[in-house]
Amino acid sequence: MGLIKLKNIKIYAYHGCLVEEKKIGSDYRVDLKVKANLNKSAQSDHLSDTVDYVHLNHIVKEEMAIRSKLLEHAAERILNRILEELPLVEKATVDVSKINPPIGGNVQMVTITRSKKR
Repeated sequence: MGLIKLKNIKIYAYHGCLVEEKKIGSDYRVDLKVKANLNKSAQSDHLSDTVDYVHLNHIVKEEMAIRSKLLEHAAERILNRILEELPLVEKATVDVSKINPPIGGNVQMVTITRSKKR
C-alpha cells in the first residue's frame, strides 16, 4: 500500500455564490492524497504500474476550471474523475481551499475536505 500526495496546487478559478466571485475569481489551493497499491511499481520502476501524479494534477486543474457555487461540488467532481480514470486508486481525499474568502473578516482561507473510496 502507499500514498501519493500533491500539496499546494495553486489555481485561479471562479467558484462561489456571489456575483463578484463569478466575475473576478479568486485564488485557490488544492491538496490531494490518494491511497493505492504501489507494490508493483516499487518493484518494476514502470510508470504504467503506478498512479501518475501528472494525471492527478491534470484532473484537478480541469475540474477547478469548471465553475461551481460550492467548493464541495468541485471537490466531488475531482474525486469522481480520479476513481473513474485511475483504477489503482482505492481512496482519494481532496482539500479545496479558497484563499482570502469574501466573508467579512480577516480569514486566510476556508477549506473543505472530501474523501471517497471504491
